[in-house]
Amino acid sequence: QVQLIESGGGLVQAGDSLRLSCAASGLTFRNYHMGWFRQAPGNQRKFVAAISDNSDGTYYAEAVKGRSTISRDNAKGTVTLQIHSLKPEDTATYYCAATTRRWTLLVVSGYDYWGQGTQVTFSS
Repeated sequence: QVQLIESGGGLVQAGDSLRLSCAASGLTFRNYHMGWFRQAPGNQRKFVAAISDNSDGTYYAEAVKGRSTISRDNAKGTVTLQIHSLKPEDTATYYCAATTRRWTLLVVSGYDYWGQGTQVTFSS
């Protein structure tokens, strides 16, 4: 059974940095491209970042480009997303996802497996 378990969410403030992790099990991790998506209340789930199976390609949404980094450790089966200079609009539930299809990394429908999500809430 495939499991993707996210961690690292919580309460954040303007300017903070965030480090989200996703631990994968039940699949051959090195064969999967990994993505992060987020969903704010009342909104659709949106692409945030993705990384190819061997880390030779990384992709970012415009909303986080330049202030975020996605990375992975195939030996540990983990993928990490760091976002710096957090803004109120970064408030959302963040989801980790896995796919074998590299050409669909930017779309929700392109992924085969999803985690349960970790919530990031902005504190004023």
